[in-house]
Amino acid sequence: MGKRRGSGEGSIYRRKDGRWAGAITLPGGGRKYVYGRTYQEARRKLEEARRLVAEGLPMGRERLNLRRYLLDWLGAVRPSLRPRTWQRYEECVRLHVLPALGDIPLVRLSPAHLQSLYAQKLQEGLSPASVRHVHAVLRRSLGQAEAWGLLPRNVARLVRPPRREGREMATLTQEEALRLLEAAQGDRLAALYTLALATGMRQGELLALRWRDVDLERGVLQVRATLQRTREGFVFAEPKTARSRRQVTLAAGAVEALRRHRRAQLEERLRAGELWEDHDLVFCDELGRPLSGTAVTKRFRRLLERAGLPRVRFHDLRHTAASHLLARGVHPKVVADMLGHSTVTVTLDLYSHVAPSLHEAAAQALDELVRP
Repeated sequence: MGKRRGSGEGSIYRRKDGRWAGAITLPGGGRKYVYGRTYQEARRKLEEARRLVAEGLPMGRERLNLRRYLLDWLGAVRPSLRPRTWQRYEECVRLHVLPALGDIPLVRLSPAHLQSLYAQKLQEGLSPASVRHVHAVLRRSLGQAEAWGLLPRNVARLVRPPRREGREMATLTQEEALRLLEAAQGDRLAALYTLALATGMRQGELLALRWRDVDLERGVLQVRATLQRTREGFVFAEPKTARSRRQVTLAAGAVEALRRHRRAQLEERLRAGELWEDHDLVFCDELGRPLSGTAVTKRFRRLLERAGLPRVRFHDLRHTAASHLLARGVHPKVVADMLGHSTVTVTLDLYSHVAPSLHEAAAQALDELVRP
């Protein structure tokens, strides 16, 4: 015997095989059937079906779990992402999201699931920054599910990731920078460190630099690509942002360092003979092949030890260049253009620690207006 239907429940009845079935009429006139081992299960599925119809979302999506959706999404967005970015997304999904949440139906994913995932990852020792990256990937992917009509809302928007860790930016003083370059004399990559300090270029941009993008006579270079290492090998990808494609004016010391570097590289090429691989790279290994960021980082750490300097990241050479320019009163817009930031606001937010000296310079300039 079937139970008496409650108001708005739709048709629920018991089949001869003992299962409970429910049916709802679709807007086009067809029927949607759901089944459950118990009356309550059938009722829950029928209510879900009625909600989908009311919200105009596709039927049958209750069988789509998060694993299947995220794998489909990764395939869909791959052509629009830089290779290294897509690889980070794929690693984030494969290593952190799918093992914990992959079997959950997409439509039943809740804010509580994500909050529990973040807490679990922090407990396992994943850094807050990495958990924030997991959150960013989920927010983007679930936003696409919402846009595709697979979800009524993006539940990641309802979850707060771990707070951003306050990290003091490391920079070298002028004296420390000179010590670094002095210790690099004789190093085959001495010009790399000089250029990093003299231009503020990112490591990937430096390693992707080709001689055809450098005009030593005019003292300028063009940033047109960034070198990324993926599972398929090295890839010359588009720069980080549209503004990252830029022209950089070189200091005289940087031009001279590049001239010395080119002469030394031509000698290496002659010694290598037929083994040389011509990629036109400014910075390469002894056979002309691209340099990995990991190898450069290890070499840079050894250089810091030789110079007796504190352990900073290679990327901190970029911070050193920007901080030095701003402290010397160079206009923030010029610094933003040189670094390839998307807006001058990014520059000022990143280097707010230099703001006091800028305010002091402004006060001194206005002093002329008010001094009797």
